[in-house]
Amino acid sequence: MNTAAERRGSSRWLLLATCVALACALSNSGCARHRYVTVRERPHNPLTGTLQLLAHTGPKPTGRTELLLRRYNLVEQVQDEPLIALASFQKELAREPTADKIYAYAELAYLEGKQLELQNKPKEALDLHGAAVAHAYWYLFDPGLDRFRNPYDPEFRRACDIYNEALEAALRIVSKAEQLKPGVKTIIKTGKKEYHLEIALKGPWKADDLSTLEFVSTYEISSGLTNHHHSFGLGVPLIAVRRRNVGDSPAEKYYPPGLSFAATAFMRVEPDTSPDNANVHRCVLELYDPLLSTNVEVCNRLVPLEADITTPLAFFLDDPQFQETETATLALFDPGTTKGFKGLFMVEPYDPTRIPVVMVHGLWSSPITWMEMLNDLRAFPEIRQKYQFWFFQYPTGQPFWLSASQMRDSLAKLRADLDPLGQNPNLDQMVLVGHSMGGLVSRMQTIESGDHFWNLLGKVPIEQISASEEERSRLAKCFYFHPNPSVRRVITLGTPHHGSDFADDATRYFGRTFIKLPKMMTEFTNKLIHENPNGFKNTELLTMTTSIDSLAPDCPIFGALNAAQAAPNVQYHTVIGVVPKNTWVGYLSEEGDGVVSKKSAMLAGAASEKIVPAGHTDVHRYPLSILEVRRILLEHAQLQPAQQPRYALPGVQPWIR
Repeated sequence: MNTAAERRGSSRWLLLATCVALACALSNSGCARHRYVTVRERPHNPLTGTLQLLAHTGPKPTGRTELLLRRYNLVEQVQDEPLIALASFQKELAREPTADKIYAYAELAYLEGKQLELQNKPKEALDLHGAAVAHAYWYLFDPGLDRFRNPYDPEFRRACDIYNEALEAALRIVSKAEQLKPGVKTIIKTGKKEYHLEIALKGPWKADDLSTLEFVSTYEISSGLTNHHHSFGLGVPLIAVRRRNVGDSPAEKYYPPGLSFAATAFMRVEPDTSPDNANVHRCVLELYDPLLSTNVEVCNRLVPLEADITTPLAFFLDDPQFQETETATLALFDPGTTKGFKGLFMVEPYDPTRIPVVMVHGLWSSPITWMEMLNDLRAFPEIRQKYQFWFFQYPTGQPFWLSASQMRDSLAKLRADLDPLGQNPNLDQMVLVGHSMGGLVSRMQTIESGDHFWNLLGKVPIEQISASEEERSRLAKCFYFHPNPSVRRVITLGTPHHGSDFADDATRYFGRTFIKLPKMMTEFTNKLIHENPNGFKNTELLTMTTSIDSLAPDCPIFGALNAAQAAPNVQYHTVIGVVPKNTWVGYLSEEGDGVVSKKSAMLAGAASEKIVPAGHTDVHRYPLSILEVRRILLEHAQLQPAQQPRYALPGVQPWIR
């Protein structure tokens, strides 16, 4: 029978062989583009079955509408001369406006509008879709109908669907005419009425921020995001594709290319106050951010907005411009590459009123790995209204303490850009969430280095190292640092706080063979060693260590990390994966997630510890892990901000004591 150690060795060799094969394949053929969304054969429409939109017999009114038509002897005329029938019905409606007539007119106008679309008559179709929206709005909100309106009646939900679908149909026609843009006014004529349409932004955007508006119903999620978060109400869910405005605001540099947002279009139909023409209505198409607005006030009541926050995220992830920045493999094997997006970035407009949550990926990974958690966390209104999510991307082939130094600089630069006086209290409540090695990078933002790290490397004080001031500053950033006073919590998932046995001789040899450290870095460290023959006692920390070397349990950095003093105002939380023993990963590995042991993932002094039955690559995607992060964020949001030390802006030399 194989021993546990032999099984662990076999599992590592198996994974190592897979890694080598994958690395060779990627280096020879490049990465295939992952698809997150596909275009539907036809846009999704909840009225398709109800109104038989695709039936061979053609679109057909509901039974209750047909009953009303029979009452006024209009059944045959609606079939033979629908526009004349609508004009006749409109006269009857003007004579006696009842709820059932208003609904029936909205339904008939929508059906005829769809027919005119098929006949390639967009202007006429637009008129009727506008009439359908207006009458559905009238049915739903006119105070005079309050005592007749029954929200439990299926007709009420159909009126909501007609409002949404007629509005989307009208907006599609306007969009094809390239008039669906903020600031553009459109006049829609229908019978004796005119609707003057204008677009107003109710979200955190400016008119110049939006390049195009896509319709959510055009797309379906193909892969990458397990849960589809769609809420029901009124309005048309949209994808707002962002236009890049270089230099327009301090936050601009932190938006990745190809970014798009979720939006919901809601149209108000208001009677014109001018007595000269009572048939002119002013229509305001309002664009809301569903991450911030879940309801809209209409006629002194709160109305839920129809919203989809998942499809716009998938659309963004599918954008070729963004996918070019996804360099997980390249950032592992060639950390010095200039390709891809490095540092901090945002996937939603910067909001100074919300607390940042910064997500830090692990080895051989990228921010893409967080999208499952992001999608699910933003589904909770109490989370998305209180927090904004940022991401830190870094080359994972380099030692994690070098990545921690780069993150330290990135956070300082971002704070200087967005809040140069250090006065925003929300930025002083920052939460870091790290997976695997990203947890170590995050944790190193919250400790006082003292001399612990330098003593591992230097024989003499750093001031005595022969180097230029610039070179000494660069060296010191890795080994001398203070806690970031803006970070209040760190959540680690599957993080090897005491190293990983996976980083054994085989995987470390693999790392040193395939990982190419940046030329600038190796030239710099070799120069320091050459000019200081008696200055260093462990030159390997400068020259040969890769990220895999840095994760070995015998790496001396762990001793310094665990001995360093943590900031007193920071709380740590751990989520630990423990794979069940009845799985092949659980059988081959010691107790843990298959890469990081349970013992190594534990952190002394952590405020909470959550164990989930997940493997290393899934521990941060596992549903119970996401719920645990939500619990911690809710707890964090309830605390009153404590007095914070003034934020240290970039340029301070931290080794001067």
